[in-house]
Amino acid sequence: MEEGGSTSSAASDSSTSGSGGAQQRELERMAEVLVTGEQLRLRLHEEKVIKDRRHHLKTYPNCFVAKELIDWLIEHKEASDRETAIKLMQKLADRGIIHHVCDEHKEFKDVKLFYRFRKDDGTFPLDNEVKAFMRGQRLYEKLMSPENTLLQPREEEGVKYERTFMASEFLDWLVQEGEATTRKEAEQLCHRLMEHGIIQHVSNKHPFVDSNLLYQFRMNFRRRRRLMELLNEKSPSSQETHDSPFCLRKQSHDNRKSTSFMSVSPSKEIKIVSAVRRSSMSSCGSSGYFSSSPTLSSSPPVLCNPKSVLKRPVTSEELLTPGAPYARKTFTVCQFVVSVNGLNVLHVDYRTVSNLILTGPRTIVMEVMEELEC
Repeated sequence: MEEGGSTSSAASDSSTSGSGGAQQRELERMAEVLVTGEQLRLRLHEEKVIKDRRHHLKTYPNCFVAKELIDWLIEHKEASDRETAIKLMQKLADRGIIHHVCDEHKEFKDVKLFYRFRKDDGTFPLDNEVKAFMRGQRLYEKLMSPENTLLQPREEEGVKYERTFMASEFLDWLVQEGEATTRKEAEQLCHRLMEHGIIQHVSNKHPFVDSNLLYQFRMNFRRRRRLMELLNEKSPSSQETHDSPFCLRKQSHDNRKSTSFMSVSPSKEIKIVSAVRRSSMSSCGSSGYFSSSPTLSSSPPVLCNPKSVLKRPVTSEELLTPGAPYARKTFTVCQFVVSVNGLNVLHVDYRTVSNLILTGPRTIVMEVMEELEC
């Protein structure tokens, strides 16, 4: 009887382990699709494939034409043929990254239909997995900045690893950067990052512990993705190359540096436009088919790669240094937000407006109204 019970317990443990592994692989796939989709979105903004378009006297902001995008994918060698391009974009649609502007077509079609990235209209679903992913990406970008020295090559148990951080130092940094108010809160954040497969112990032997143990980010958020990777059903964690986003990075003997980095973390610049723009997105009575009518827009275009207005990068430490040549001012703005990136927000709630700003392009164009002085 005891042997039977032991066998049953072992089988249960095996089943639980298998379930956990499948969940982990699904999180990895989701993260890869999110990064790939975001890199594509930024490229399409930069090349003006995404722009405001009109059809039947209605304006559809920040959208692209399916047929034109397929042409672009083939021209830029992101897809070998039109059938493959359709499959790639359907992957993004299935993950809720893109959608038809009126949500009338679930399948991505090689026709003159309008589609849009959900990050461009504030409808991207921010569930717990996506929130953890976005938090991890923000932390990664901060750690990869030139002035940050937390990520270093280090050795544990006789093996050298690249871009590692020590758990105790990472907790100190999280509190210092305002990412957490206490060490306990910072440690809870690290547990969530581990649960979602964003960070990991260098040899995958330990959970996150406030100690001198070494950890790494499992994902290289800056690695330039090829869209064709979306069709590869093989789990990224099973790829044993340094180019894999989930490969634990041991230090190479020749110390060669990776050159395939591309940042996908946009800096925010907000432009306030004191004008009312008449545009329509919510009223989708028509099918959203492409029209050759010119875009009638009174707003300036949304720039995706604005040059910094600063002469040089300024750190938070410099701004807070006593005697620094910066003056602190308090602004009280009594204005009504009319639209964000061409989308009318007068009748939407605060959370939706905030989501539009947080997930929008690198440059945020806001139209406001204020009371006239008589």
